[in-house]
Amino acid sequence: MGWLTTSLTQRMVEIGALRDDRNVLFYASSFLQKPGAGAAVTSITHEDVNGLMAVIYGMDYTRGLTLLLHTPGGVTTAAESFVAYVCAKFPDVEVIVPTFAFSAGTMIAAGCDRIWMGRQSQLGPIDPQMPMPSTGRFVSAQAIVAQFEKATAEIKADTDTSLAYAPILQTMGPALVQEARVSLRYSEDTVATWLRTHMFSGDADADTKSKRAAHFLNDRDTHLDHSRRIDRDSARAQGLTVLDLEDNQDLQEAVLTAYHLMTILFERTPFAKVMYTHLGQSWLKNWAPTGG
Repeated sequence: MGWLTTSLTQRMVEIGALRDDRNVLFYASSFLQKPGAGAAVTSITHEDVNGLMAVIYGMDYTRGLTLLLHTPGGVTTAAESFVAYVCAKFPDVEVIVPTFAFSAGTMIAAGCDRIWMGRQSQLGPIDPQMPMPSTGRFVSAQAIVAQFEKATAEIKADTDTSLAYAPILQTMGPALVQEARVSLRYSEDTVATWLRTHMFSGDADADTKSKRAAHFLNDRDTHLDHSRRIDRDSARAQGLTVLDLEDNQDLQEAVLTAYHLMTILFERTPFAKVMYTHLGQSWLKNWAPTGG
């Protein structure tokens, strides 16, 4: 444990030095090592803002922040709070994605000034996932809206189809459909605003570019699956500022070493989610399986 944390701190310091003496924060989740912990433990939640406030205390706020991000995603409003806080505290925020930053993690990445990605790095669609009351399963908000609109259109065209669609519509209800529409709009509008304010700031076509990129990230019809890989070429094709991690071999080695140290930490401890800084400050969330 001591060797792991000491080595992790050293890598974080090294990353800061390689990025012109910036502050460094690693936000990491054990969703790969501890899948049984569940989303409430491993995903981005409002609780994280408390941890964020604790670990960045004592940093030099006149310098930029380099955020290493490894997450399956989480609550979109929590991601909004996360971005608002770091962007208010630091003059420049960049994200490095060692491997995965999905869903709300992609939102955070898009809310910053630039993104570093390697060949193995992945972002993911940001379309909201909503629980279905009848099953407890999560489904795409866009799928809910599309199914409802298809059903109502076909019923209007042929009332006999109402019998076939009745069970489906009963599981949705107008409130769920409206909530799905609002969630889709919220996700897309939030990312478009961040892109316009940060990554596309100063671009004469910032408004159009930000809306187009946000719609791409939010469009289930394009990605088909919420876990669909969005690599750096796809992100760049939407105008996002993405730098290649391989262009700085020392940085790539330090980042991937930090990532692998973090995976070992998750495997050998009860930690389910960690925030760790170049100052050696940490916020830890534990989880242990029940039963036996």
